[in-house]
Amino acid sequence: MPASEQQRMIQAITAAIELETEGRECYLAAAQNSANEAGRKLLQSLAAEEDDHRRRFESLYQSVSRDHGWPAAPLRAPSSRQIRQNLAAVCREIGVKVSGAAGELEMVNIAIEKEKKSHELYREHAEKAAFETEKEFYTVLADEEWEHARALLDYAEYLTNPEDWFAETEHPSLDGG
Repeated sequence: MPASEQQRMIQAITAAIELETEGRECYLAAAQNSANEAGRKLLQSLAAEEDDHRRRFESLYQSVSRDHGWPAAPLRAPSSRQIRQNLAAVCREIGVKVSGAAGELEMVNIAIEKEKKSHELYREHAEKAAFETEKEFYTVLADEEWEHARALLDYAEYLTNPEDWFAETEHPSLDGG
């Protein structure tokens, strides 16, 4: 592998490790300050996923920095979809009486923007990828970050207007029969 290609990969991986570490720390701090159970559980789940991403990048760093090239990275289906399902279940348990929504909404909106930026960054890395497995890896991560943003958007809707969130989530039937 050419040295310039190796350097490009190492720089991208190092930046991603920092990004994922920062994301995990932010989510853990936000979870401690969350005013309700739905927020705490969502934020703790997102912190765990960011930590999983960090570990995957650290493994890649070991391979690329030793000039072993980009490994055939094992891919898995994004587990982030489960986060949205878990969030919905907790929100249904809590109901429409959401505590601490005003302060929490600002943090959620910041997190949404960070997830969108991570999504775009990983999409850009996928476009610049030299290896098909590298492209697939970044594409999967971009999709996972997008699912994180969607979970946070769901939570923001729940905080802003729980009644509408329930109407949308539960899809009530109006068949009259």
